[in-house]
Amino acid sequence: MSLKAFHILFVAVCVLFSLGFAYWAITEYRTTHESALLVCGIFSLASGAGMIVYGRWFLHKLRGVSYL
Repeated sequence: MSLKAFHILFVAVCVLFSLGFAYWAITEYRTTHESALLVCGIFSLASGAGMIVYGRWFLHKLRGVSYL
């Protein structure tokens, strides 16, 4: 597995974990009304969105490099 392929896989897994954590934190906030959970959920959503933007930028930048 090339470094490019590993990087893409790693970013995709990070996005999934970040969005999953955001879902959990916001769901917990709705039941407990603890503001720290809301802050964590919003920060995690923003992080996930930022990683998606970064992933697209990375793919665009290295489009000529092989996955092997």
